[in-house]
Amino acid sequence: MKTACLLLTMAAVSQAKLMKPKSHYEADFKAHLETHGMKFSGTEYSTRLSIFAANDDAIEAHNAGDSTYTLGHNQFSHLAFDEFEAMYLSEPAPRTEGSRYVNAFEGVTADDSVDWATTDYVSDVKNQGSCGSCWAFSTTGGMEGAYMLKYGSAMVFSEQQLVSCDTDGEDQGCNGGLMDNAFQYIAANGLATEESYPYASSSGKAPKCESFTPVEGTKGIKYTDVANDDASLAKAISQQPVSVAVDADFHWQLYRGGIFTKTSGTKLDHGVLAVGYGTDGQDFWKVKNSWGDSWGEDGYIRMQRVPDQKDGPCGITSSASYPTL
Repeated sequence: MKTACLLLTMAAVSQAKLMKPKSHYEADFKAHLETHGMKFSGTEYSTRLSIFAANDDAIEAHNAGDSTYTLGHNQFSHLAFDEFEAMYLSEPAPRTEGSRYVNAFEGVTADDSVDWATTDYVSDVKNQGSCGSCWAFSTTGGMEGAYMLKYGSAMVFSEQQLVSCDTDGEDQGCNGGLMDNAFQYIAANGLATEESYPYASSSGKAPKCESFTPVEGTKGIKYTDVANDDASLAKAISQQPVSVAVDADFHWQLYRGGIFTKTSGTKLDHGVLAVGYGTDGQDFWKVKNSWGDSWGEDGYIRMQRVPDQKDGPCGITSSASYPTL
């Protein structure tokens, strides 16, 4: 049924009225294919060109307005949003409320601004490929920050171990998961390095679990949920990067840069890593994504920070957590 729905969506996009003749978009589309190593032929080429053209129109229309952020072409420009959503987003398992300790950081004062991305607390931007494994990348990001906090040395952890081996509970590999569940798995099993267990699910399929050697100190970790409010999240980020989930919409797909102010809903479908906050004309959260460094601001997005908004913009405050080694 999902495939049929995607085909219908693609057909609708291909028939949509464009701002310019299709020939106007073809040179840019060919450059897009060359840049990203893609090849299409026949009907699919025409359909992809139409989708690219519709996205080009959406980019131009948005950037012509008075917005604090811009959209732009990237590796996802040939995809309709329904396709993108099915391939790159997921539905994190709901966090069980009231089942464990939630930290509101009472008595803690948050720093005025934080940017862990400029430190060894945060590894280079990674790329999940067409696997809904964002939850695993958010989890390893939290672990990398916690390891640096504990031991004072940088460590890059394995997403593939989580995608392939954390399968006995609610986490579902390329079909979604939740960072809290992954932290529970790590507490019982430990976590290997990315070098010893490299990522192999970019195609959207997860290989079977292989044997691994966990990094000393990762087994037996604890994790803490952050209270669902702006101030608590800021206090948490003041001490280390924090795993969060957001509701990512069409503008996430084509985000280029600036402070993202389009507030989508709170249907959490994407796990990311909150690495800082600050002010640039307005307050923002700085978030590390897992769609490669050609997306957004070198792989990051700055999201508008709205202290009194329930669940925060795109739900960012509603499912935050961090591990402790």
